[in-house]
Amino acid sequence: MALSRRTILQGAGALSLLSGRLAVPGLAQAALVRSALAQSAPAGDIPPILFVHGNGDHAALWLTTLWRMESNGVPRERMAAINFTDPLARTDDKVEQANRSSTEDQRRELAEAVRELKQKSGAARIALVGNSRGGNAIRNYVKNGGGGDISHAVLCGTPNHGVYASDDGLGNEFNGRGPFLRGLNDGDSEVTAGTAFLTLRSDGLDKYAQADGRFIGKPGTPTNVTSEGPALKGATNLVLGAVDHRETAYHPRAFREIYKFIAGHEPSRIEIVPETVVRLSGLVTGTPGGVPTNRPVPGATVDIYHVSAETGERVGGPLHSSQTGADGRWGPAQVDPSWPLEFVLTSPDAVTTHIYRSPFPRSSEIVHLRAARPLLPADAGAGAIVLMSRPRGYFGLPRDIVLFDGKEPADVKSGVPTDAVTTLRLAAADVGRPVVAAFNQERIVMRAWPASENRIAVAELTY
Repeated sequence: MALSRRTILQGAGALSLLSGRLAVPGLAQAALVRSALAQSAPAGDIPPILFVHGNGDHAALWLTTLWRMESNGVPRERMAAINFTDPLARTDDKVEQANRSSTEDQRRELAEAVRELKQKSGAARIALVGNSRGGNAIRNYVKNGGGGDISHAVLCGTPNHGVYASDDGLGNEFNGRGPFLRGLNDGDSEVTAGTAFLTLRSDGLDKYAQADGRFIGKPGTPTNVTSEGPALKGATNLVLGAVDHRETAYHPRAFREIYKFIAGHEPSRIEIVPETVVRLSGLVTGTPGGVPTNRPVPGATVDIYHVSAETGERVGGPLHSSQTGADGRWGPAQVDPSWPLEFVLTSPDAVTTHIYRSPFPRSSEIVHLRAARPLLPADAGAGAIVLMSRPRGYFGLPRDIVLFDGKEPADVKSGVPTDAVTTLRLAAADVGRPVVAAFNQERIVMRAWPASENRIAVAELTY
């Protein structure tokens, strides 16, 4: 698909009402909105739902989806989000690699998570919703003995026919000609009878569903896949529009289709209904050897501060301080749903990471934290390193408004969205000053911390 500025902006216009940070009702309205939750579908109409993250990711990416589900009356205890121990795929599925997982590892962990949610909820069958590689695990589980447990399977941006289809690297899980995907796609139907399947895909902006190999490091080489690669014979297949790879799961438009498919009717609302009291907790996980894992980090310290929305300065002392034990868990911390927050994560053998977040409108037990990447040779001489990160999507130019310290980032490429992190290296004279990170309607003000003290600041977008 040829992508022009006109094409991208037209797609962005179609999504404008749902893009960026949604308008959250004020607390004065919250009681009125909450009373309407009773009008939502009874919980019994919706099966328990297990959310399955993608390659290298963790459960926290489903944060806003869970909030939207709760805002439509789905009880928190009837949902779960898996944290795969080693979420990154092997280069060759049959060859062991440290801190990486095989398709069988993922199938086995998913089976255990299904068993736990069924036992907790008392339901005979549950629904599975997966992003990217998470959809591979879902299909593998359903096809190989788990179909009786699963009423619905939603696959969001899953490369069902591969990121590429080639005779090279046949052992790779993402090769459409390899044994893993050929096994899943074998037969007249590519889905398992008895489970209702939905696929959600982008209209040309998914970097892992492109005809040219430049997005996987092979420019000019045909991938032999197209934007239709996520579709499956026998499934309900929907195109969401100008969304990127991750937004096929985490965008408000994706939420609408996920909810509607599982519940059998439209959601009563898309916006997130705030709670009056918010409690947060999660895991601290590590990146041994630079590989992202969900293995717990003991001995990490988490401090949380209320900060000014306009300056990023701390308002008073810490709201919460704790040190992780062997299970890597921190919290719980009680915060006000209107407060911007700074999380200070001090992990063994890692940079001290100052994570600035927009206000949390609802409680969550999956506010998982990882230390920022280490200081790099390219950072030498910088007074401060500040990052803007978007875990639930990529920065799309010119689709999105992306401003970092008042400028469009130079390290974010235009066209098909591929970048989820942008970096600024500031002079020593800038240490301590506010830095504004703006993405569409979400705005975070952070402070620059001295790199000489092995510190990095991150504005982590929620939306």
